[in-house]
Amino acid sequence: MKYFAKVLNEKVLNVIVAEQEFIDTFVDETPGEWIETCVDTHGNQNSKGTPLRGNYASVGYTYDASNDVFYAPAPYPSWVLNETTYLWKNPVPYPKDGKIYLWNEETLAFVEEEEEE
Repeated sequence: MKYFAKVLNEKVLNVIVAEQEFIDTFVDETPGEWIETCVDTHGNQNSKGTPLRGNYASVGYTYDASNDVFYAPAPYPSWVLNETTYLWKNPVPYPKDGKIYLWNEETLAFVEEEEEE
C-alpha cells in the first residue's frame, strides 16, 4: 500500500492509503490530482530509505510542484522555510537552558512559559 495526497491549487485536500492500480483506474470527478507521498519522509529524510517529496503530506500542506515537495503551513509569519529540509525555521535560536519557551510573534522572541498554579 502507498499513500496519495489529493492536491488542488498547491494545497493538500485529502490523503488516502491505496494501491497504485486504484489511483490509475479510479474515476475521480473532483478537480485536482493524486500525488504519492511517503509516511516515512520528514525533513527531506526517510527513516527507511530514499526521501519522497520532502515531507509526508497532510491536509492543509502545500505541494510545491517546481521542487516536487510537500511542506506544512508556516507556524508564524516570521518563520522561514528551509529549502533543504522543507521545515519551518524560527528566526532566532530556541534557548538551550532547559526551560520551556513559547514563540511570541509580536516581539519575535521566545518567551519563557509561566508555570500554572
